[in-house]
Amino acid sequence: MQLNHLHLHVADVDRAAAFYSRAFGLRPHVWHEDILFLRDDAGMDLALAPGAPGELPSWFHFGFRLDTPQAVRDLHARLTSEGAELAAPLGEEPDLVWFRCRDPDGHAIEVYWEPQPA
Repeated sequence: MQLNHLHLHVADVDRAAAFYSRAFGLRPHVWHEDILFLRDDAGMDLALAPGAPGELPSWFHFGFRLDTPQAVRDLHARLTSEGAELAAPLGEEPDLVWFRCRDPDGHAIEVYWEPQPA
């Protein structure tokens, strides 16, 4: 069993879908009424529903684990150059490279690499 979807309320579904497609490679998969499901290569679905984003605790975030430290650095550089809002700067430790950005609705997203067990 694995977690396979996250549901977010967003002010503009098309704007949010463009961000997640451009930044994280998610692709439109299916519409269920007014909710767009984006999917990645591993089958993870991100459901984007129209509506006002809710108040979330300041610690709330979700994340994307990338395959290499350089992939994290490269995405950080690209999102920074595109003007994405950063919630935490690029951090580098021997076993963790990470940063946090915000989507157009202010949801905090952690992007990180950490070694995987052999």
